[in-house]
Amino acid sequence: MNKPRYDAVILGVSGFTGKYVVREALKFLNVPSSPLKSIALAGRNPSKLSQALQWAIGPSKGPPPDIPILTADTSDPSSLAAICSQTSILLNCVGPFRLHGDPVVAACAAAGCDYLDISGEPEFMERMEAKYHDRAAESGALVVSACGFDSVPAELGLMFNSRQWVAPAVVNSVEAYVSLESEKRIVGNFATYESAVLGVANAKQLQQLRRSRPRRARPAIAGPPPSKGSTIEHQKKVGLWAVKLPSADAIVVRRTLSTLTENPGGLQGMNESADAVAKREAFWSCVKPAHFGVKIGSKSLLGILRIIMVGIFIGLLGNTGFGRWLLLTFPSVFSLGWFRKKGPSEEEVESASFKMWFVGKGFSNESNASQGNRKPDMEVITRVSGPEIGYVTTPIILVQCALIVLSQRNNLPKGGVYPPGIVFGPTDLQEKLEKNGMSFDVISKSSMSS
Repeated sequence: MNKPRYDAVILGVSGFTGKYVVREALKFLNVPSSPLKSIALAGRNPSKLSQALQWAIGPSKGPPPDIPILTADTSDPSSLAAICSQTSILLNCVGPFRLHGDPVVAACAAAGCDYLDISGEPEFMERMEAKYHDRAAESGALVVSACGFDSVPAELGLMFNSRQWVAPAVVNSVEAYVSLESEKRIVGNFATYESAVLGVANAKQLQQLRRSRPRRARPAIAGPPPSKGSTIEHQKKVGLWAVKLPSADAIVVRRTLSTLTENPGGLQGMNESADAVAKREAFWSCVKPAHFGVKIGSKSLLGILRIIMVGIFIGLLGNTGFGRWLLLTFPSVFSLGWFRKKGPSEEEVESASFKMWFVGKGFSNESNASQGNRKPDMEVITRVSGPEIGYVTTPIILVQCALIVLSQRNNLPKGGVYPPGIVFGPTDLQEKLEKNGMSFDVISKSSMSS
């Protein structure tokens, strides 16, 4: 039997983020300039999928689009193999990914089906690379995690800042400051909270995985590494108090920079044109590696102390089974109101936004970087901003990445497991995001007292 073939299958649309991904994808379905001509929805419960589709369609004057509903369960490999055989690309929204993601990646790697997800879980992403990179490269499955707020703004934001350093100037370090803003109240995605809790529980497994793998190439960064600085920082130039954020962003960026060090011109496309090769090599020649870190910011010191308290709760209780039960049973209590199981209201989503500031420090002349006693004498501040992170920005990013895979597949790697930056950096992803609600801005370039 000839099964129908879809441009994309979205898996897990009955979850909070999944239904927003469907709503975003519908904007580009059968639009003349869009490569997305057919989609299907997949999950365990067809009735819930239908409800999510109806929500995503919203009140409409015309007939709803004919979108097939496919039954698939992450615990049933045969059902995953079936949907992979019917689509060009699978968009996975089923989290936490360390619990549900492995069989989906395995099915895509076996079938040669391209795969994108919105995971922000380092242990899952690195384990998928270790287990399935070779198989995916052989089958032609392009597997890219972190195609949401984790970690595309960090990846593209670092590259955008790096490209502002014109020779002979050279960047040394970039610190990102994430500021979440809302006219109402910020309510996070429960799956994100659950992933953070499970991340604490699985920290030892991640360390063991890294020790078991060959060391990756380290990029050559101009100048000495920056000092660690204080635990709580007052970054006056962006108007924020800040504390280190143990997110996936810095880890994903390091993976991209290691891959770039191993492949200085970037990753060769499956069937690139000469123009695409030239564009890719020119792009990467302008991106210089830098020490990179991420901090969460607040306009008040009290806001930072609240963030630290939530981190202490997760850090202390996440190491025991009973502690994790408390954290996941009473999320609103232990997150001080930031996370709740029922998720945010539509009004709360619409009122929220983010700003991600990138403070780059480096040398006005690369020759100064080799002098060990010289401190950075130049600073470049850039910013990436956009709408609410989990339900608006993340679906925008995931769908735009999917459209690029569908329309520019020949210019992308044949297959393998990669972070998003090394795959999408030289494409027009930044321009597409700017057309869909995000902005990339240069804030200032200035000299520093060395």
